[in-house]
Amino acid sequence: MSLRAIFMAKHKRSAARALEWLVERGVEVRAVVCPADPGDALDAQRVDLVAERYGLALSDDRSLYERIACGDPELQDVDLVLSFLFWRRIERPLIELPRLYCLNFHPAPLPELRGLGGYNVAILEGYREYGVSCHHVAETIDTGDIVRVVRFPIDPDTETALSLDLRSQEALLELFRSVIDEVVAGHELPRIPQGAGRYVDRAEFEQLRVVRPGDVIERKIRAFWYPPYPGAVIELEGRRFTLVDEARLRELAAIYRRAGWVP
Repeated sequence: MSLRAIFMAKHKRSAARALEWLVERGVEVRAVVCPADPGDALDAQRVDLVAERYGLALSDDRSLYERIACGDPELQDVDLVLSFLFWRRIERPLIELPRLYCLNFHPAPLPELRGLGGYNVAILEGYREYGVSCHHVAETIDTGDIVRVVRFPIDPDTETALSLDLRSQEALLELFRSVIDEVVAGHELPRIPQGAGRYVDRAEFEQLRVVRPGDVIERKIRAFWYPPYPGAVIELEGRRFTLVDEARLRELAAIYRRAGWVP
């Protein structure tokens, strides 16, 4: 008998590929929880399109909790709840729902980088190693027992937030595949307590991006370079402006040339 799962994610190529792989691996996906069409995502990023292609039921998380409360039989024999870059806190009814595991796949090493800003903090603070994590979900965000952390070397003097995300997503997808393969094979997943760690919330994240006296400007620009989102910012006359250096301008110019956007 195949395993039954709920898959929760945001729109990203790695998440869409993870769902596609999960279905092809023979896991019966009872529900896919993801945002509505954001309007600016490529088809390759859209988890909902993968769900539609395989005829999977789409839901939002509020509706899912309501179905659990009502005792929906489609959800009563679920083996796995899988969060892949899902951005909202997972609550107790869903944590306790699966027969086997409720797992989160987190795009940063744990326990040192919980919450937001993993890429940014790693570059700002000169990490020479980064990583991605799988952990059991607890009620407090990113604190559950660890299944596995995969680490890899990085160069904080050249990485940008975008380049580190691209590398990390490949590693996270491979981690997802390896963990699910173990579950399908009937192996028991480890539970390694995390201990103390750092958590960055939205308020701290937004303050980190502000350029302040003593900051290494070039490093801060790279640490928050992730178009189209605001980067490292300065505040003038009550407004925030993103800083761009010559290296980022050259990068954009090359993209424009390849796209034919030249006079």
